Amino acid sequence: MSKRKLTRQQGWRIEKIQEERRQRAQRKAIDLAQYDGEQLGPEQEGLVIANYGAALDVEATDGSLHRCRLRQNLELLVPGDRIIWQGISQEDAGVVVALLPRRTVLARPDALGTLRPLAANIDQILVVAAPRPTYSTDLIDQYLVAAESTGITPLIVFNKVDLITAPEEKARIERDLERYRDIGYRVIGASTLAQHGLDEVIDALHGKSSVFVGQSGVGKSSLVHALLPQQSIKVGALGERSGLGRHTTSAARYYALPGGGAIIDSPGVREFSLWHMDASELARGFIEFRPYLGDCRFRDCSHRHEPGCALRQAVIEGAISTERLASFLRMVEAESGGRS
Repeated sequence: MSKRKLTRQQGWRIEKIQEERRQRAQRKAIDLAQYDGEQLGPEQEGLVIANYGAALDVEATDGSLHRCRLRQNLELLVPGDRIIWQGISQEDAGVVVALLPRRTVLARPDALGTLRPLAANIDQILVVAAPRPTYSTDLIDQYLVAAESTGITPLIVFNKVDLITAPEEKARIERDLERYRDIGYRVIGASTLAQHGLDEVIDALHGKSSVFVGQSGVGKSSLVHALLPQQSIKVGALGERSGLGRHTTSAARYYALPGGGAIIDSPGVREFSLWHMDASELARGFIEFRPYLGDCRFRDCSHRHEPGCALRQAVIEGAISTERLASFLRMVEAESGGRS
């Protein structure tokens, strides 16, 4: 296969990007040159608490907090990362020199489709939804698939239950949440205003490193504030006109819990996009599908109309809900750009 020829403009753009990278690397090298081996303290382990771009907050093993710079060529570090750092003489600061292996990492694609980590070494994902702004079960399903695909245990926190007043709304929400309970997910109803369900949330968090995810406005920061009232965490309200959430957390941050464990409060996103997955990968993210995968009559079954489809038969038998299969098919359609 012949090599694709670049246009003059493409070549100029590539060279410009490379030159910018060289200049950035040179600036970093100059910036860190003053911290040679004699001025830096011994290497020690630390925990990334927050990332501000050019600097990190790092917690030392003695619990002290240090503002650190990054040694060049390190990948993006996120709250929960275990790192190696060195202190700077005469300063309450340091330099991060290495990243230790991650047990788990939660990531999402950026605008260019590149996966960017959000949190590391976490044990569970708390998927937060609420009656206002209006929740989407498709969005909840996407978070669950992301959690299952990374090997991180998910549970669902349905927040602001005090806002549910109409009987028909309460019945609809309960039907939606019961589907998740039926397939084995833990679901907690909570309200920071009514102080409802917080003890159950605390019990779920105990001894684990957890991350809260969910669209803006569902109350992630409010939950963190209720659990850690001594922390100065911004809590926002819904936009009056749009009814959508406002971002109240500008950077993800790691908070240690008094009784053991930790939570990471991440910036809310109104729409969460999975990284690219093919249909078989998506199907494995639906845990109730797993006993039936590979049992369809046709190997390339789309699970839409083919005879002998094991998933559609499971729907008929009541083992898989119609709504969850429909959600899966919408994800597949979105991944294929709208092609059935």
